[in-house]
Amino acid sequence: MPSLLGIKINELRRAKGLTLDQLAQATESSKSYMWEIENKEVARPSAEKLDKIAEALGVTAAFLIDASQERPTEAVEDTAFYRKYQKADPGVKAKLKRILDVLDDED
Repeated sequence: MPSLLGIKINELRRAKGLTLDQLAQATESSKSYMWEIENKEVARPSAEKLDKIAEALGVTAAFLIDASQERPTEAVEDTAFYRKYQKADPGVKAKLKRILDVLDDED
């Protein structure tokens, strides 16, 4: 019986259309390790690994371990996006700002 963490990871991975192998590569893990997290009753990835999994799935680590939340909320997705933005290169940040400016002008 998989853990709640494993169930969440599996559902998010499938919703994003990722294979187990693709998620493993994105998180610098082995496919077998990711399978164990998704399918074993006791899954205890390190905080660093949990952050990598959350980032790859577009959520926060807090969401993954929070038993009271079954689906990511808009706030969870926004927080995950902002964390990804913070890690982006200055050129990528500039492009995203220009995109937002264009979208704001369309309103």
